[in-house]
Parts: sequence; C-alpha cells; structure tokens
Amino acid sequence: MYERACVGLLVKRLSESRRFIQIVVGSRQTGKSTAVGQALSHVEIPRVEFAFDRPRDRRARKLEEVWKSAREVAEGGGEVILSLDEVQKVPDWASTVKYLWDEDTRCGRSVKVVLTGSSTLTLKRGMSESLKGRYELIPSTQWTYGECREAFGCTLEKYLYFGGYPGAVQLRDDEPRWSAYVRDAIIEPTLTQDILEMETVRKPALLRALFEVGAAYSVQEISYRKLLGQLDDRGNTDTIAHYLELLSHAGLMSGLRKYDEKILKERGSSPRLLVHDTSLMVVASGEDRARLLEDSDRRGHLVETAVGTYLLARSKTEHFSVNWWRDGSAEVDFVVTQGRKRTAIEVKSGRVKSLRGLGEFVQRYPGTYALVIGSDEFPVEDFLLGRVPLFQ
Repeated sequence: MYERACVGLLVKRLSESRRFIQIVVGSRQTGKSTAVGQALSHVEIPRVEFAFDRPRDRRARKLEEVWKSAREVAEGGGEVILSLDEVQKVPDWASTVKYLWDEDTRCGRSVKVVLTGSSTLTLKRGMSESLKGRYELIPSTQWTYGECREAFGCTLEKYLYFGGYPGAVQLRDDEPRWSAYVRDAIIEPTLTQDILEMETVRKPALLRALFEVGAAYSVQEISYRKLLGQLDDRGNTDTIAHYLELLSHAGLMSGLRKYDEKILKERGSSPRLLVHDTSLMVVASGEDRARLLEDSDRRGHLVETAVGTYLLARSKTEHFSVNWWRDGSAEVDFVVTQGRKRTAIEVKSGRVKSLRGLGEFVQRYPGTYALVIGSDEFPVEDFLLGRVPLFQ
C-alpha cells in the first residue's frame, strides 16, 4: 500500500524520546487514520489505540480510562504509544489531555501520544487554548498529483477533474458515484459536522451558499460586495470574511489575500477564492468532464486551481505564504513568499492571457523570481510533480 511522506515523519518522531504530542491534522477523507496505522506498524513499541466513534464513549472519563490503560503498559520504565482518533468529540478534550500529559511528564512516564480527528477546527481550537508548547503538527492535505499518479496511476487529465481525495479517486470509473461520494462523504459532513455543529454560525444557509458560489468562482477575484450580491445580500462583509476563514480551516476553500508589502492593505483586499481540491470545484459547478476539460476558459480555471491547491498543500509543510496580486488590469495569479524570498507565478493553461502583469510585478518588486507555469520551460505536469524549484 502506498505510504505518504507524513508516515515516515510520524515514524521518525515516535522513534525519538518522548517530547511532544503528535497531532495529525487535515480535512476529511485525506487518509489521516490510514497514515497513523501505517506509521504504528513500522514502530516496534507497544501501543494502545482507541477511536471515540460511539456517542457513549465521548466523555472525559473514557479518555482517562484509555490513558490509564496505556500507562499500565508502560509500567516499569517502558514506553507505549497512545493513539486516539476523533478525540475532538470528547467535551473539553484538550484540558483533559493537557492534565494527563503534564502528569506523565512530572512522573517520568514514556507515554507517546498521537491525536487525530476529522474536525480540524475543533482540534485547532483545543491546541491553541490548552496545549500550547506541548504538540507538533503533521499536516494531512489533499493528495498531490504526484501522490495520485504513484498510488493510483492517475494521468494529469484525470487528476485535474477527479482531484486528490484518495477514496474518491478510486471511484473515477463511475462518475455519478464519484460525485455523490465527494458531496456526501466530504462536502456535507465538513459543512454540517465540522463547522455548523462545532462553531457558532448564525446564518448556516449563508455559509453553505458561500461555499457553493465560491467553489464555482475558484481562482477568480470576487469582491465582498459582489459576493453579497451573488448571495442575495444575506449578511455583511465581516460575516463573509469570517465564514471564509471557517471554510479555510475546515479544508474546503480559502480566500487568498492580495499581495502588498503594506500588511493592512493586504488584509483589507478583496479575496481570490480557491478551493482546496479541484474535485470540489467540479462537483459545485455541475459541469460534465468534456466541457470542463475542453473549453479553454473552464480548463484554464481548473488548471489554475490545481496549481493553487498544490501551493497551499506545500505551504503547510514548507511554511510559505500564498497570495495573488493585481493593480488595475495588471494581474499575477499567485505570489508566494518565504522570508525574503518571493516568487510570482503566472499559469498558462489554454486561455489567452497577457504576461504584462508578471512584468509589472517584477519591475515593482526587484529580486522577484518569475515562473510561467504551462510554458515550454515549465510544463504544468512538471510543476505539479515538484520538478520545478519554487524559489531561487
């Protein structure tokens, strides 16, 4: 079975002395539990595993009981791995984990803890509120083209359309079934269970409509005012911005900010919407495969989305920011920055596009590395396979 890079990273950390809680985070159906299981199979350390799937188990007392079982295995100076899945379903889980972890630290117990869960929003809230300084993150993003090609034999054309959710990709020979899976196993549970049940959302219909409209507008700039018009003016710009943030943390869609060295201006700019996987755009659009891949404009947006999602996935582990830029009619698809390094990226994908914006940006910001993805020098496939250096 194919193993992602995060498996090796988790194996390495679990083989070290106990230092931090390992938290595997990512959106639904990206293979978090599978990756943890693969990692555990490579580590010759006793383990205790538990998933808080059943409602009757979702209580702090049960969490303490499972933790106690792990401690018993580690008695006498031994070590044990405690793997807890869906831990965010336990009320006040982070405070309980903090107390038990700190107690083990004081007593010198070598209980190594791995946490996973389907609700990234709830996990992140618990981490920020109770577990500061006690954990390391291992991101589990939607799968890249390189991973899908190696694991499932995907061609670029199929990846552009079917995206990078491993469970969905395996249904690519049955498109209606694939589409239903993306909507019923990914989109709906993320909206209803990960956001609406876990967050205070005063206008759930607005959040849902925002995703549907935003997914169809992926990689296109859309002002908050225009968004409100598309959504029949149900809400205000602050509400839209907040809901976009929730959708981003849940792994569905982000609003890329316009690049500017003046941070305040960047934050106040209109967002460029970007779904986190091309399959979300495809399902939201309702378009058939032939029309999306053969129409130059639609294909262009699909390719730009694939490039954007790849950048977002890499940014989780390589720690760079992803923005876009426009000044008047001059525009750059993506601007990525890492410290003092800056790269401007234009994507050529069949649509007729001017490179004037790229030239203006490089002139305005000297030292910028310019990339034209889809050119003879940097083909789309090579970029998505990681063969093109992102910074210089």
